[in-house]
Amino acid sequence: MEKAKKRYAIVGTGERAGVFIDAILRTYGEVAELVALCDISPTRMAWYNSKITETTGHPPLPTFPAGEFEDMILVSRPDVVIVTTIDSTHHHYIIRAMEMGCDVISEKPMTTDETRAAAIFKAINQTGRDLQVTFNYRYSPLASKVREIISEGVIGKPQHINFSWILDTSHGADYFRRWHREKDNSGGLLIHKATHHFDLINWWIDSTASEVFAMGDLRFYGKANAEARGESYDYERYTGQSGTSDDPFSIDLDNHEQFKGLYRDAESDSGYIRDKNVFSDGVTTEDTLSLTARYRSGALLTYSLVAYSPREGCQIAITGDKGRLEIGLEGRFGRTFVACNGEADCSTHIRVCPMFGAPVTIEIPHPTGGHGGADPAMLEQILSPDPTPDPLRRNANHHDGAASILMGAAANRSIETGQLIKVDDLMQQPLSNEAVDSKTGLYRVQS
Repeated sequence: MEKAKKRYAIVGTGERAGVFIDAILRTYGEVAELVALCDISPTRMAWYNSKITETTGHPPLPTFPAGEFEDMILVSRPDVVIVTTIDSTHHHYIIRAMEMGCDVISEKPMTTDETRAAAIFKAINQTGRDLQVTFNYRYSPLASKVREIISEGVIGKPQHINFSWILDTSHGADYFRRWHREKDNSGGLLIHKATHHFDLINWWIDSTASEVFAMGDLRFYGKANAEARGESYDYERYTGQSGTSDDPFSIDLDNHEQFKGLYRDAESDSGYIRDKNVFSDGVTTEDTLSLTARYRSGALLTYSLVAYSPREGCQIAITGDKGRLEIGLEGRFGRTFVACNGEADCSTHIRVCPMFGAPVTIEIPHPTGGHGGADPAMLEQILSPDPTPDPLRRNANHHDGAASILMGAAANRSIETGQLIKVDDLMQQPLSNEAVDSKTGLYRVQS
């Protein structure tokens, strides 16, 4: 008897949803079935249905307004719900899907604060359902190689991590055009963006943060900063506005087929403006961030994130009691940590420095595929019924999702209060049914 296909539904049909739609319909069509779409915007769902029919011949999928999410589950009966909505609503759909008998795959970050994380853990505890969080950075060749080297004990026990990330004035600015500019939606860059980085560190060194102190400011974007520099902008958005042709931060949604279909044409029913002026009012997310942290293993971290650099890239150093790893990447927009595809202006390397011995530089391959080969590898692990064995344990669950969220939440609390934040104090009340695994430092659900 032929095995039944696993049934998937997607809530949130913005740009990122396309990665899952394509994978389910094309790559994993023999074992997976996409049964429904759900979104606040009928226009976005119609755009995807037209593309699905045009490119695959698949008939249009049933569509449901966001307010009929429960009806979608009752009617389409998915085994798994994929959540790709804005970050601040992840918890709502994760929890309700689990309560209605579904497993869940969620885009990172899992959610935006410790209270919502507590609610997700409670739902997992009560329903026994499974949650996977899509940390695709783990699957990049560079990140995977770092995990491998540390796991093999090449540098001994990690004692100190220096992690500096710069976003350029195309990539970094885009967070300030979109809904991410409002901290209530995204948790700020310490949640939305840095959760990737914190997850990598947690995964690399097999530990999680116990204490966090952070500082952060809005120093470049926003109306007040532009005016302080003597700059003046009289448009709230870019598309269709006069005077934007010479603005290097301007984008035109009408000149990009996908952006036009998913965002420009959907403005009337979604209310979402995808191309807000980065120097307009309403920006509440910091663009300049620095923090220090102590891990349960004893390791110390210094971390920084800047969202308006002329160049894109990172410099990371992990020093252990037997040596040091130096990790470097530099490139322009679109060639970030996982998306460097070997262009001449992009360099990626790992330098292994033994405590007593000559350093060795390891060149990193640049495979094809979304996010430099990371997306296909991740999708294989979460969608294939028989994924390739992965000794690096790259597939992330709710423990991993919570660990990275809590670090960002502690950092946000530290910025608000000016105090060092103990992560366990942050967690104690909302996650009273949680305990920290003494071996891994990860939060686990107790039965």
